[in-house]
This record gives sequence, structure tokens and C-alpha cells, in this order.
Amino acid sequence: MGYKKKTIILAIIAVSLACLYIFYDLTGNIDYILPRRAIKVFTIILTGGTIALSTVIFMTIANNRILTPSVLGLDSLYMLIQTVIIFIFGANSLVMMDSSINYLISISAMIVFSLILYQFLFKGEQNNIYFLLLIGMILGTFFGSFTDFMQVLIDPNEFSVAQDRMFASVNNVNTDLVYISVIIIIVVLLYFMRFYKYLDVLSLGKDDAINLGVPYDYVVKRLLVVVAILISVSTALIGPITFLGLLVVNVAYEMMKTYRHLYIILGSVFISIIALLGGQFLVEKIFTFNTTISVIINFIGGVYFIYLLLKENKSW
Repeated sequence: MGYKKKTIILAIIAVSLACLYIFYDLTGNIDYILPRRAIKVFTIILTGGTIALSTVIFMTIANNRILTPSVLGLDSLYMLIQTVIIFIFGANSLVMMDSSINYLISISAMIVFSLILYQFLFKGEQNNIYFLLLIGMILGTFFGSFTDFMQVLIDPNEFSVAQDRMFASVNNVNTDLVYISVIIIIVVLLYFMRFYKYLDVLSLGKDDAINLGVPYDYVVKRLLVVVAILISVSTALIGPITFLGLLVVNVAYEMMKTYRHLYIILGSVFISIIALLGGQFLVEKIFTFNTTISVIINFIGGVYFIYLLLKENKSW
């Protein structure tokens, strides 16, 4: 079966799951329930699409299918921001209670951190994407350790609020935040289209891309900014889902069996939406909200990550 047919099948499955989630067991006050389910589905599509796209771009730049944008430390920075706000202002502060303010602070801090990191590492002539990944992993570990230290010091009741932020959730998403995210994502996608044409060549590696006429440093810097903004938006919107990108993009590569990024991106986006919709359906209908979607995704993604490591180890 060709990758075009596979893409169509994935799209049909994603649409079918969306309809199932919206209309399954639709009883009671339909005027209240239907819009809430619709905004959940739209949030899942938005989040799944941004995570999938940013992960495909990042893996192409790094030329590695195990590394994901989470190694830059943005997930850890998000948790640090939430913990610092609670530590300084308290769980009942305006910043924590008003989701719009919290969203803007979180996304701004993550984007500024990414830009400073890129600017610092790409300032000289000698730059290395793997050095960027190393610094990102170190800073992510530092943010995580500092977050744990501050959470030990805060009041147990406020710690429960911080703990809620550790897990992704689409149950209480502010509709206004979704609209803001849509505007940001549209602007970023329009900017990304200028550099989309380079992805197929970038996947060959730095040396081959330069030999084929790609302005490598110029393109990579701007694609990394696109990745940072997309990940910041999705994380600030529903919370961190560490292994989702790794899982869906690798499954897309295995399914599509093509170098063309158009179908890799579309396949990754549809698989991401299927995973999130299926996970959310299980959370609500099977587990009756006794777990979160990030726990399910991270468990499956973690197992798949170990499989990939063992697979790569055999190839070495």
C-alpha cells in the first residue's frame, strides 16, 4: 500500500475517532455537553499537530529519530515556572487562577529561553547541533532538580496544585487560550512554509545539505525557533507530554516508508491526533478519570523508546 493511501486511511481514522468522541453517549444537556466536547477535540487536534510537526522538524535537523524537542528542557522549564509562581505568589494568586496570564507568562518564558540558548550557541562560526542538545539536556536536568527542591519547600496543599501541572489535561482548557494558540500557530506555520522545502535535503545530513546549496546555519536557526514556539504553545496549553512526539513520528516513519516530509508530517499529525483522542477516550470512558492522558502516552512512548534504543544497539 502506498504512502498516499496510508495517509488517507489515517485521516479517516482520526476523523472517525473525533466523531466518536463528540457523539458517543451524548445524553443530558446537549447544548452544554456538545460545545465542551468539540473544544476538547479541537484542542487535541491543535496540540497533537504542533507536537508532531515540531518533532519531525527537530528529528530532521538532528538527523536522529530518537532525539525529540523535549531534550531542550522546555518541559522542565514549564514545570519550574509553575512551581516558582506557586512558591512566590501562592496557589491562590491571580497568576495561577487566571489561566490567560499563566499561559502568556509560560509561553513567553519558554520562547525567550530558547532564543537566548540559540543565540548563545550559534553566535560563533563553530556551531554544533549536538552541543545544543547537550546543553539542553543539562539545563533540563537542572530545571527538574530545582523544581523538585522548591516543591519540597512549599505547602503540601499548594504542592498538589503544582502536581496537577505535571500532567497534561484537556478537561479544563480555557477557550480563550485555544483561540490565542490558533493565532500563534497560524503565524508560525506561515513563517515555516518558507523553509519547508529544505526538510527533504536536511534529512541527508549537514554536509550533503551544504553541498546541495542549502544555507544550513540560516535555515537551522529559524527552524529551531519554529520548534521552540510550537512546543511552548502546546506545553503551555495542556501541559507536558514527553514521549508523544517520539512515539508518533517513529510510527509514521515506519508506516510511510518515504523520505518525503509532506507525508511524514501528515502521517505524524494524524497518528498524534489518533493517539490523543484514543487516550482521552480511554481516560474518560474506561478509567473514569482515575488517570491522565499523559500517563498513558508516556507509558506507551517510554516502552517504545526502550525498544528503539535496543534496536539501535543491535544495529551498532
